[in-house]
Amino acid sequence: MKVSETLTLLAACLLLAGSCTAPAGAPSGIAATLASAASAGTPLYGHQDDLMYGHDWNANLEPGTEMTRSDIKDVCGHYPAILGLDMGGIELGDTKNLDGNDFALMRKAAVAHHARGGIVSLSWHLRNPFTGGDAWDVSSDQAVASVLPGGEKHELFMLWMDRLADWILSLKAEDGSQIPVLFRPWHEHSGSWFWWGRDLCTAEEYNALWQMTYDHLVRERGIEGMAWAISPNYMPQDFEQWEARYPGDAYVDVVGLDCYASLNRDGYIRQMHAGLASLQRFCEAHGKILAVTETGLETLPDPRWWTGTLSEAIQGFPVSYVLTWRNASDRPTHFFAPFAGQESADDFAAWILQDKITVL
Repeated sequence: MKVSETLTLLAACLLLAGSCTAPAGAPSGIAATLASAASAGTPLYGHQDDLMYGHDWNANLEPGTEMTRSDIKDVCGHYPAILGLDMGGIELGDTKNLDGNDFALMRKAAVAHHARGGIVSLSWHLRNPFTGGDAWDVSSDQAVASVLPGGEKHELFMLWMDRLADWILSLKAEDGSQIPVLFRPWHEHSGSWFWWGRDLCTAEEYNALWQMTYDHLVRERGIEGMAWAISPNYMPQDFEQWEARYPGDAYVDVVGLDCYASLNRDGYIRQMHAGLASLQRFCEAHGKILAVTETGLETLPDPRWWTGTLSEAIQGFPVSYVLTWRNASDRPTHFFAPFAGQESADDFAAWILQDKITVL
């Protein structure tokens, strides 16, 4: 069987999120899919906003779109196995997210991607409830404390979470069943550029925020099939300090690394190896699944970046998936995946085959 045929078969078998069976005590649903991919050495490829827009097109501007366009499909003939979507703006009751994606169209994309056998991953760059600023507003260290029980913004934040829950619960498959999602909230908390970051709250407050989010969405709102991913960003010093900001094994399925590349190839590979080695030890100790939750090289100036750099960066690690960031249609130099004619496109397709990357 050709490698491409093997990948297609594996995708059909592994990516039916929610339909996998697993032994007692083993992960189920999305977590089982990811664990199987890690064990088989066939990590899933993910791309942020893949069906929503690409380098020179935007589904939000195409009435009646069937969500079939994809820069990745244009390059290698397959859709990414994971579709990343961001929920920033849902908390305000907006019709569009922070990147201009219509939430109704995002729902359509999620349903279409699930129907193809893919996994839907949700991040949430939500507004700062304490200051009214955006997710990057770090002007106060009281934001996290303010949304915890007893805080002055707690009731507002509960409303925000209910709006998020309503949207997730609206994701229904053709048979009416709930579409499962991989949820990755409160990310990159090793740094301090989000209002929930390291210098903006205590470890106890961060863990309480995560636990409250989980309890409300899963136990109170009853959302089924959610897998939860925590994703510290790589820090050159004291990286393992993030472990103090870990809500507990009952609240996490996936532990992932956020680490972006630069033109310093060797430096990026060193960072990836150091970060993944640390997280692998943590995953093995806690029974969790390893992933590269965000990475990429903006503008992809190296035509062999995929086989020559990213491949080496993840080689030898039991990575379940690798997600690269978005290809913005309104910013010509803001792209992290190839598109038709981009100089690394052929190398991307070669990487998919060479490293047995799972696509749809």
